[in-house]
Amino acid sequence: MAITTNHTIDTTLRKAIDYIINPDETDAKLLVNSFACTPEFDWTRKKAIEKGEHLARHIIQAFLPGETTPEQAHEIGKRFADELLGGKFEYILTTHIYKGHIHNHIICNDVSFVDYKHIHINEKWYNRSRHINDRLCKEYGLSVVEPNAERKNKKTKYENKPTSWRAKLKTEIDKIIPQAKDFEDFLRLMELQGYEIKRGQYISVRAKGQERFIRLKAQTLGERYSIEGITKRIEKSRRRKPIIRDNRISLIIDIQNCIKAQESKGYEHWAKINNLKQASKTLNYLTEHNINSYSELESRIDETRKQFDDTADKLKSVERNLNDTNILRKHISTYKALRPVYEEYTNAKDKARFEKQHQREIILFKASHKYLSETQTDGKLPALETVNTKRMELEEQKQKLYADYKKAKKELSEIDVVKANVDTMINVPQKPEKTRENQIE
Repeated sequence: MAITTNHTIDTTLRKAIDYIINPDETDAKLLVNSFACTPEFDWTRKKAIEKGEHLARHIIQAFLPGETTPEQAHEIGKRFADELLGGKFEYILTTHIYKGHIHNHIICNDVSFVDYKHIHINEKWYNRSRHINDRLCKEYGLSVVEPNAERKNKKTKYENKPTSWRAKLKTEIDKIIPQAKDFEDFLRLMELQGYEIKRGQYISVRAKGQERFIRLKAQTLGERYSIEGITKRIEKSRRRKPIIRDNRISLIIDIQNCIKAQESKGYEHWAKINNLKQASKTLNYLTEHNINSYSELESRIDETRKQFDDTADKLKSVERNLNDTNILRKHISTYKALRPVYEEYTNAKDKARFEKQHQREIILFKASHKYLSETQTDGKLPALETVNTKRMELEEQKQKLYADYKKAKKELSEIDVVKANVDTMINVPQKPEKTRENQIE
């Protein structure tokens, strides 16, 4: 079990860093790690236009005595910091043992070196911190404190969320089922609506701002909202056949007739779901894009979905490259800034004394040197100007791709709504036309 707390550092950043990396101050064994750091985060804070009132954040991750080892706790702390801070904030991590009590200290810059924005500490941040922390504890076989257990630290938010998440989820499932081709398509549409999907023995979903996942199980949501129930409902919806005329589906004629037939059951059913204004929008969309058959509508959906997926993949790739470039830039800056200190250390007569006086700088230099040695296989230090140019190019690509991504997402969402409207309007039971056989003479 691990419990996390955090507080701000406003004026004593140097003292705080000296404390967590100096074993003499705490009479403790410690392990040290750092990420993209320069001394006291100076470089990033100089770049930030509005530095804010806080210099850094000090996060403490404490473990139950005897439940873990210093090495394992340090590994958990590093994974916790990497995921929580998202590779955007410099940090220093140390693991202390004080009277058998293992705990991690994480001091991170309050300003991101990627976009120079500040950490926003709110309930969502606390909930995410707790989720990451508890998941890592479970992964390493450590105990986890239940959500409604008492917490000593008032800053840690562990209150249960309102139970309305299930009702919202059921409503969203009902809306999406008529649009889905199969269960996989249903999950994709759920993701488009902002739900996070977790696969495993059971499939679970979670909305934005929701703390815990909800399993798609009969015991959790009811039979109609289990995986089997949703699959059957999708299949039943797909079995409804559109109106066929002359071996092709004339959507525009069918929708126009549906709008006109106000006395029909089909119109009554449609009116309960939406209004004539929405029907007119659907008709306008089909006319504008010259979609005359159901197969043409499905083809356009497939093309739009592929465009959205391709754009999303490209955006993720550029974001990964940009993140790697930002980290490389930070390590180059740290390496160049602290190399004179390290050279002075190697030439010092009393190395032990010099190291004690400049321990922080030496640790950070070694971390950057190790990173550069592992990533730059040619053994050459990249020019900072070249890296900055690459970063600017990637930023431009990211902005362009993000605009394309938003546009593709909007188009996909729009056509999904159009298809749902079409399915609703042309698949409802229609009054049979009178024929000579069933007319009363």
